[in-house]
Amino acid sequence: MIRTTGTLGGFLLIAIVAADGAAAQGMPNRLIDYEAFASQVAAVGSLRKARRLSEADFMRLARMPDSVILDARSPEKFRRLHVKGARNLSLPDITAEELAKIIPTKTSRILIYCNNNFLNEPEAFPSKAPAASLNIHTFNALYSYGYRNIYELGPLIDIAKSALPFEGSKRN
Repeated sequence: MIRTTGTLGGFLLIAIVAADGAAAQGMPNRLIDYEAFASQVAAVGSLRKARRLSEADFMRLARMPDSVILDARSPEKFRRLHVKGARNLSLPDITAEELAKIIPTKTSRILIYCNNNFLNEPEAFPSKAPAASLNIHTFNALYSYGYRNIYELGPLIDIAKSALPFEGSKRN
């Protein structure tokens, strides 16, 4: 049941209330832990800040045999165009079991990139709101599963000027 609780700054405040009157946010669910996520954000933020790479450094690490390039976009976007050699595991499909299939160990070097790294290819790399950037969510998800050797492509790159090699149906 939805109950109006008042207004604040012209916005209507509502609460979702269970049939017995208890607030819905008090409902336990052992598979959802927002507090753990929120406390992890600071640790991930510090690590991420130190692990953002230039295009040249991303390419250098990608050539190393123990690196895994992970693309967490949808399979459809991945098929259209992706960094050559990348492995695709869509963010909604990330589980411990699926990660173990494409990343050899928890200490493997993982390189990530997302839509918001590339300009001028909206079909394959549609831009997201900055706070919804897939890199942010992917980095947090990998950290949640115990991976710590994560690196992220940092800059915004015009895909027509990128030195990164790409492959996919858009390039064929």
